[in-house]
Amino acid sequence: MTQKVVSVIDTGYASFEEERKILEDAGYDLKIFEGHRNDLQAKIAFAKDSEGLLIRWSEIDTAFLTQFPKLKAICRYGVGYDNINLEDARQCGVKVANVSGYASHSVSDHTLMLLFAVLRDLAGSIRQLRGEYTQPGRKDSFELHEKTLGIIGLGRIGSTFCIKAQPLFKEILAYDPYISADRFAEVGARQVEKEELIKNSDVITLHCNLTDESRHIIDDNAFALMDKKPILINTARGGVVDEEALKKALREDRLFGAGIDVFRDEPPLADMDEVIDHPKVVATGHNAWYSKEAQVELQLRAAKNLVKMLQGQECEDQLV
Repeated sequence: MTQKVVSVIDTGYASFEEERKILEDAGYDLKIFEGHRNDLQAKIAFAKDSEGLLIRWSEIDTAFLTQFPKLKAICRYGVGYDNINLEDARQCGVKVANVSGYASHSVSDHTLMLLFAVLRDLAGSIRQLRGEYTQPGRKDSFELHEKTLGIIGLGRIGSTFCIKAQPLFKEILAYDPYISADRFAEVGARQVEKEELIKNSDVITLHCNLTDESRHIIDDNAFALMDKKPILINTARGGVVDEEALKKALREDRLFGAGIDVFRDEPPLADMDEVIDHPKVVATGHNAWYSKEAQVELQLRAAKNLVKMLQGQECEDQLV
């Protein structure tokens, strides 16, 4: 009997033993690709007999999918799935899932960290510790208790952040056309349109998936609406912010500051040095998702989601 195969084609985790146990119990042999992360042809050659794939950044479209005659299902490690053409997968009869909500606490904690690091100018305060002891990093730092928070994207991560931020702000506004009014009330946010949120918020945090609808949701027009010179925090996807518009907004002093964990190109290219090195910006390297607990949950749920799809069942996170 031919062994059924599942392949991990995008690696980077210290171990895949938990996935191996789950897949072997379901009758699958797990193979781990160890070549260069961008060598798509090598990945295809390595995994061509696979019935299932575990991926992170590989671009999935019809040209890719037609190279795998046995492929039944793909699961992406993570929440975002903008590197997967879902319609192409549907046309090819391949099921697709992500792992949603696994890092709700990690990402919301990281969002709070970026907010306070920008607000209190943590980097500036550290730099001047010896030279200007007792002096604040910035003279225009403000308190949050009389301020308004705006949240774009009120799914699992946005909702978790909203609940954590409740005691800090006078008011919380939120925009998400796919969330029920009951959920807004449940987490203590006032439902508003995007333009009202952008215009009236002192802090704006982004927690939406990257889709055609959300791409560049923060653009030149959005920055022009920002009457309160807010703090902007992006722990969602790089593409939800127009990076050229962000550079312009920083040059024109339209923001108090920004906390950025995600970029259009990852790792970011040299053209983003202007943002990364800006004194009003705190940048981290797409690690908001990480905690020991979140990584364990991510890998376990990815394997379990894939097994369910391979066995003909629908998993909680299924997209196609």
